[in-house]
Amino acid sequence: MVGLLLLLLLLPFLLYMAAPQIRKMLSSGVCTSTVQLPGKVAVVTGANTGIGKETAKELAQRGARVYLACRDVQKGELVAREIQTMTGNEQVLVRKLDLSDTKSIRAFANDFLAEEKHLHILINNAGVMMCPYSKTADGFEMHMGVNHLGHFLLTHLLLEKLKESAPSRIVNVSSLAHHLGRIHFHNLQGEKFYNSSLAYCHSKLANILFTKELARRLKGSGVTAYSVHPGTVQSELVRHSSFMRWMWRLFSFFIKTPQQGAQTSLYCALTEGLEILSGKHFSDCHLAWVSAQARNETVARRLWDVSCDLLGLPMD
Repeated sequence: MVGLLLLLLLLPFLLYMAAPQIRKMLSSGVCTSTVQLPGKVAVVTGANTGIGKETAKELAQRGARVYLACRDVQKGELVAREIQTMTGNEQVLVRKLDLSDTKSIRAFANDFLAEEKHLHILINNAGVMMCPYSKTADGFEMHMGVNHLGHFLLTHLLLEKLKESAPSRIVNVSSLAHHLGRIHFHNLQGEKFYNSSLAYCHSKLANILFTKELARRLKGSGVTAYSVHPGTVQSELVRHSSFMRWMWRLFSFFIKTPQQGAQTSLYCALTEGLEILSGKHFSDCHLAWVSAQARNETVARRLWDVSCDLLGLPMD
């Protein structure tokens, strides 16, 4: 009994001492690609903070023309100037993109297509997590609307430009949480039943299903697609959950930094020879296992069709 009590008293200290080794184990994946990107164009959604910011910074460091596609333009401008100063690359641009509003998505795409002749890298990084039940401007449940449908529409609108610029790549940021996700077609907007944690999981499963079906449809086009789990990363995603913020502060020494969290996105965007793995899921810069639901081709194709219907897109 005394021994157990002593162990409990010492546990916080032991965890603190072991934190460097645990963090190293949890963040073992590093993008080692030396590919440079002069003349290349990249779009990163949600690039004004966290993983998106670090991803954009690295792409800029390698010489790409990088668009920070974000809802908060003022914050985006501050980040753009920071990246320009750090990298010496002045081609870091900020454009308004609100993934919860299809009008904003279409406006972003129209302006981008008018401004740029090429698009080589699209990083669908932005997202919401565990927010209270709410709807987007178009009436979609917020998680499914932003995390899946918003990026689905954006990718669709930019797809011809990606094809024209081939070889090009699409990276969809998903999560290990997809294992708890299910696609309930009869409750896709959460109106019959809703749980904020599960809603996030459902949307992350949708990201993987979208990636797999997208890769299948793009076979032979020179455009490849990948989904990634960035790891548990210190970010603003948990702003809607006081419990999660408390947990992340408590175990902060185990959580990846945004720079570490960006590594797998960068790996999939940059690594040479990855084309044969289009449609696959990655974590820590390695192929990762996905749930049975995420491997269901029938659900992936149906989700594609339903998404097109909801967004008013042709089902080709």
